[in-house]
Amino acid sequence: MTAEHANTLYEAVGGADALRRLSETFYEGVLADPLLAPVFADFTAAHVEHVAVWLAEVFSGPAGFTAGLGGHQALLRAHLGLGITEEQRLRWMELMTAAVEKELPDDALLRRRVVEYFDWGTRIARDVSASAPGTDLGEPGPTPRWGWNGLA
Repeated sequence: MTAEHANTLYEAVGGADALRRLSETFYEGVLADPLLAPVFADFTAAHVEHVAVWLAEVFSGPAGFTAGLGGHQALLRAHLGLGITEEQRLRWMELMTAAVEKELPDDALLRRRVVEYFDWGTRIARDVSASAPGTDLGEPGPTPRWGWNGLA
């Protein structure tokens, strides 16, 4: 790992502003996509900010999602009953990868690690989405942290 990769992913991506831009660019594409728009039928503008706050925490920035938005359990519960298909997950990944390439620094390792997080996380979201709303998910533990070597 080079010196430029010694900081957290949160710092390397450019902090909260960069994650907000990433989220905005991504959801512009999602809401216009015929395959994904139905999954986000209840989308609100707050969703963009909530995703940016989640990513900040995952990438070792401020823990605002845990402090104010319900933490890991709330994120998982939000996906219950969505019935996300593998085709939808793969399209989600295409759009997020394009947003990463547009909005994040031109650093191949940084972009790869961020996209690897999304691949890991979307598989969990797909699996959780197959369960009915209200399903007891047990205690998932704290919000995961993702760094230069993947899951921390």
